[in-house]
Amino acid sequence: MKKILPICNILLVVIAIIGSFYFVITRDDELGLILKDSSIIVTITAPYWVEKLFHKKISSVVKFIVIVFIFCAQFLGATVELYNQFEYYDKITHTISGVLTALAAIALLQQWGIYQPKNVAFQILFMIAITLLVAVGWEMFEYTANILFGGDAQRVAKTGVNDTMQDMIVAFLGSIVVSVIYYIEEKTHKTGIVKSFMNGIQKD
Repeated sequence: MKKILPICNILLVVIAIIGSFYFVITRDDELGLILKDSSIIVTITAPYWVEKLFHKKISSVVKFIVIVFIFCAQFLGATVELYNQFEYYDKITHTISGVLTALAAIALLQQWGIYQPKNVAFQILFMIAITLLVAVGWEMFEYTANILFGGDAQRVAKTGVNDTMQDMIVAFLGSIVVSVIYYIEEKTHKTGIVKSFMNGIQKD
């Protein structure tokens, strides 16, 4: 796992960047589209520059979670345009993002030595808070991209605020699912999905 994940992370980053530039060269004919698609250089490499900026190591598993989300949401969803080709692709992506973000949050608590085994409520609130922060941050990113580069990634013209709100709600629900599983595992002292994930992080 230690050797495979870093390679997978780099591979996904490279595929996303090369793929986006392919569309920039072959399809995009407006400055707004060019900037929108090439912006993935910043977003998908975020775990690496956050590490450098805050001098905090981020585990390969957490990097993988972030990179997979950006790959699915921005590259496949917006650049390859799966959002337009599959009706429920957007909602599925954001629901999974809620699950993954909650897992990433508890992994960071553990990795940075902030995890408190007896304070289950704190862990759950942190997972939900980080998930909502990421969900809101992503919608802000899409809104900013719409304003600066044109387009309608949030489908405002078609749905008003519904698409944006639904994206954040399903991400929230994803984090709730993880929180409930974590709570049950803690109270029953059993190792399930969340605890197995946390044990895997310790070995990363």
